Amino acid sequence: MRANSRTSLERVGIHVSRYGLVITLLLIGVLKIYSRRGARQPLVAHSPLMFWLYRIFSLQGISNLIGMIEIVVALLMALRPLSAKLSLIGSTGAIITFVLTVSFLLSTPGAFEFSHGFPLLGDAGQFLIKDLVLLGASIWTAAEARGAV
Repeated sequence: MRANSRTSLERVGIHVSRYGLVITLLLIGVLKIYSRRGARQPLVAHSPLMFWLYRIFSLQGISNLIGMIEIVVALLMALRPLSAKLSLIGSTGAIITFVLTVSFLLSTPGAFEFSHGFPLLGDAGQFLIKDLVLLGASIWTAAEARGAV
């Protein structure tokens, strides 16, 4: 009985994780395309992995590109009932997305502030720290999809 309930909890957990990620990525992706604010500009500009995008695209062009990637990743993840392989590709895209955004914690000025010799999250860090949990959920959904391929 106990092993069966754990399986049920795991099943619920994986669905909530996967489709919570899908909804989150869809909403954020759409917002990046339709919002005309450049709130992400300092994050991307200070990133050693992404700063070069400003040499190719405008501020809104980068926002549109990132938004479209997030929407495609979300849609691929949502296809899990139809194709574990496509969902795995989507989850891998989410892992890459959240590794990049978590890296902003290390590259964005003000992500950490030191108070009494102890690092605390600054405004940017408070905004970004949730992506660590989203990264973990992405890894979990990728592992589940991979097991079904």
